[in-house]
Amino acid sequence: MSNHLYDALIAPNTEGTSCFLETDKEEISFAAFTSSAAQMAHVLVDMGVKPGDRVLVQAPKCAEMVMLYAATLQAGAVFLPLNTAYTRDELAYFVGDAAPSMIVCAPSAESELSALAKAGNASVLTLDKDGSGTLSSAAKEKSKHFETVARDAEDLAALLYTSGTTGRSKGAMLSHANLSSNAQSLVTAWELSRDDVLVHALPIFHTHGLFVALNAALMVGMRVKFMNAFDIDKILAALPVSTLMMGVPTFYTRLLADDRFGREVANNMRLFISGSAPLLAETHEAFTARTEHQILERYGMTETNMNTSNPYRGARVAGSVGMPLEGVEVRVTDPSTGAPLPDGEIGMIEVRGPNVFKGYWKMPEKTAEELRENGFFISGDLGQFDENGYLSIVGRQKDLIITGGYNVYPKEIEDVLNDVDGVRESAVFGVPDADFGEKIIAACVAETNSTIDQSALETALAEKLARFKHPRAFQTLESLPRNAMGKVQKNILRDSFDG
Repeated sequence: MSNHLYDALIAPNTEGTSCFLETDKEEISFAAFTSSAAQMAHVLVDMGVKPGDRVLVQAPKCAEMVMLYAATLQAGAVFLPLNTAYTRDELAYFVGDAAPSMIVCAPSAESELSALAKAGNASVLTLDKDGSGTLSSAAKEKSKHFETVARDAEDLAALLYTSGTTGRSKGAMLSHANLSSNAQSLVTAWELSRDDVLVHALPIFHTHGLFVALNAALMVGMRVKFMNAFDIDKILAALPVSTLMMGVPTFYTRLLADDRFGREVANNMRLFISGSAPLLAETHEAFTARTEHQILERYGMTETNMNTSNPYRGARVAGSVGMPLEGVEVRVTDPSTGAPLPDGEIGMIEVRGPNVFKGYWKMPEKTAEELRENGFFISGDLGQFDENGYLSIVGRQKDLIITGGYNVYPKEIEDVLNDVDGVRESAVFGVPDADFGEKIIAACVAETNSTIDQSALETALAEKLARFKHPRAFQTLESLPRNAMGKVQKNILRDSFDG
């Protein structure tokens, strides 16, 4: 396999006449895709983008944005996609920190970003949701052949900023080898092939939609039903003629909430994959009961891409994220000493392998804190292995509650609450308390047309958990605050708690 990500993913498909991206308006063959990417690569280079330069992109999801990703790789530059929800102040930080030489944005944001770009001498091009814009217009005049710029395995291919729920966002530096090795691991683990048809409704500013879904699809040359967002009617129409879907838990709960979804709709599907946020065991079980398919849950993060996966062939354990991928080492350690812990004990998840990033952009001290000299990355996630080698995530270390000197893991409480009739989902968090250090708060969302009986919650907790683990207060919310990838934002719950 080539060290260059473009050569590993895209070059083998250059002459491919079969469809790669199927959108609402057209089918784009592999050959047409690579030709358009080459034209965009010429635009980047002609406007001064050099190998190693950052190409910052905050644009709507469209096929042309995927072409820009390929063009950036071919030009030897570093792809930096940003969430379309970021505000001007947040963008000012990213532009100042990453110092891109090129910014691509929606036409509506051009004047705002041009002002930010001017300070750093960056060029600005536009790309709209229909694929139009100054980037596409400039590309039409260029050659459909571009000589790929040579890059080494350890050169950067992408810079992805973490969500920054605590402190300022950190830029994770991902190399060509990081991304190509992980794509190959996923192809092997999930038995992906050219015969697959992928339903793609994820955003592509995130590692899930871009590096997990599209890198793997490109590597094997599969067809992708490319949707701007999750639309239940479009998903239901696509599933009977597809084989593969990658989604977040919200996708699966929305499908289960629709009476049209069942075995007949899912009959042609080979595999449903979930990630980016924890999948409730109840959702896993309800999905299997409805479709006879077991959702495959896996575990990854911005800094490492994918680390573990439930097996394609073998038991997929509800509530577990499976076993380490080929070539990836995962261990659970004592957070205070770094010493490995035996199976069954909860500790810090650490990861080592070719998928682990090169460090944080311009943050050598933070890199040294989280990336050990022996190559293990300290994930910040707490978990445990069972006797069969399956990993379960207990929660983030920053969400650990210490009350009265006891460590309390929110997931343990959430699992009990989620089993109570009338509760759709819950989130448990800690807030400062003068007596105990922190007190435990539970936020619950009711099932449709249901109400939550607090006494039922208290009874369930009393039966299953020690008293020190019981919440001191309960909230009923219409919904839990989530980020773009469906992760519950407990920092918002903590900040907004009034009690």
